[in-house]
Amino acid sequence: MDLSKRLFISVVPGDTFLDKLTGKTKVRLFLGLIVLLVATWDIRIVLPVLVLGIIGLVSIKPNWRLIMGLMGFVALMNLFNLFLIWIVSPDYGNDIVGGATLLVRFTDRYSLSAETLWLFMVRFVKFISSFLVSLVFIQSITPSEMAAGLYAIKVPYKVATMVSIAFRYIPEISRDFNDIKISMQARGMELDPKKTSVIERLKQNVVILVPLMIVSFDRVSNIANAMDLRGYGRGKTRTYYSEHEETPNDRKMKVFYILVALAAVAVIAGRVFFPAQHEVWAPWI
Repeated sequence: MDLSKRLFISVVPGDTFLDKLTGKTKVRLFLGLIVLLVATWDIRIVLPVLVLGIIGLVSIKPNWRLIMGLMGFVALMNLFNLFLIWIVSPDYGNDIVGGATLLVRFTDRYSLSAETLWLFMVRFVKFISSFLVSLVFIQSITPSEMAAGLYAIKVPYKVATMVSIAFRYIPEISRDFNDIKISMQARGMELDPKKTSVIERLKQNVVILVPLMIVSFDRVSNIANAMDLRGYGRGKTRTYYSEHEETPNDRKMKVFYILVALAAVAVIAGRVFFPAQHEVWAPWI
């Protein structure tokens, strides 16, 4: 498999370190890191996770043209969100971090403190870290491995199968959309950005959604009938052909995700039993 041509959602396992891990290992590692990120606002914890996310993304050798565009869009939207927060509440970080070290005063209402800037930086890094961890997870796991991994953590296999089918058919829906778009363009629908306005293109794309929904519902019906004919759901347990025996790398990562889970538990317990005066740590407070 040419990993440089890897789709956003992989349906065929790759040959990198993360690709070769079992679905159970991938799901548990992903959940552990996400819970750890959700539980903390400490940059001393968030920053190492960001570094791990970058290393993981580089290691799976994704389609960089697709990934960089997506990451740029997500980063810009997050920065815009932080800007809107500052517009509504210029002193947002003072109470959360503690203190009010003024850096710049623009008007009587709008100023920028070191605490607000620090909070925004931590928030941005935390969001990007979560995005990178999720991106690496989606890029390195196949739908079947995801179902097997969810089932391994005691998620009912019917739910795991629904998740697997949903992820498996996202590329199919994308291809159907492009096929319908090309077909309607052949019939005279104008979607050229140089010839039509943004509003007009949006209207035309909404029109494309109608046949796309019909095709999608037809596919869902076919899948449901096929699964019913094969007796799906009658058994209490299920095995997955995509799930292989644990490798030495899986056993190494098992130690790692257990440590991540323990760190998440420690952070949550610390917030509950030993609440800090301020929610976000800053080096000068």
